[in-house]
Amino acid sequence: MNHGIETTFDSIESAHEFVGLLTEAVIEAKRDIDADVQRESGSTFPRRLEALRLALYNVEKLEFYMNKSRRILNDLRSLRRLLLEERTAGPLTVQPESIAKAKAEILPPPVISTPRAQMSRSNARHPGAVAA
Repeated sequence: MNHGIETTFDSIESAHEFVGLLTEAVIEAKRDIDADVQRESGSTFPRRLEALRLALYNVEKLEFYMNKSRRILNDLRSLRRLLLEERTAGPLTVQPESIAKAKAEILPPPVISTPRAQMSRSNARHPGAVAA
């Protein structure tokens, strides 16, 4: 029964935007609670201070998960665009330095052998040979 009313989660983009707004609200709440903790740090009510610290801890956890949710939604949006071919299908241009960086991350560093190591290897192959 769709009456044409758009809900918050009609698309990945709208969910991403909603989570972004919620993240901003969580950050603002965190600032407020942090200010309360600073104000109550010299108070004679230790239970109130502990309650504020617990609230701050939980808001920080919420902020972490909200940021993680935004990244996941962003990944889902990218995957959907890739699967539905919403991105332009042009030739990929890769910069030479990015190729070198990718190879450096994948390939192990080259082994550079010294003359001594080469001599000992050649003597190991031919035990009767005399080094020149």
